[in-house]
Amino acid sequence: MSDTIFGKIANAEVEADLVYEDEAVVAFRDLHPQAPVHILVIPRKPIPTLNDAEPDDAELLGRLLLAAAKIAEQEGIAEHGYRTVINCNAGGGQTVYHLHVHLIGGRALQWPPG
Repeated sequence: MSDTIFGKIANAEVEADLVYEDEAVVAFRDLHPQAPVHILVIPRKPIPTLNDAEPDDAELLGRLLLAAAKIAEQEGIAEHGYRTVINCNAGGGQTVYHLHVHLIGGRALQWPPG
């Protein structure tokens, strides 16, 4: 699955507007933002969907959320509020099959999202 665009970004084969990276996680600005701040947080490990995560991935999944919180602070949206979203499979809105967390903020967000 590392042949997805996100896998290529994680492996530095394709450029992206990176905002955060460490040994396990990469985060970059979405090309089609749905809010003033719309960042995708991905694991370097190629996990296609949340359904494909294994118990051994628990720490990595936690690191994705901790990175999202850190980035929200860095982007100045932590205090006001933000949303994290994981889409799973086509019916859930997933279009790139490399697990990713959408970090969305910078404006008032409504519920349900649509």
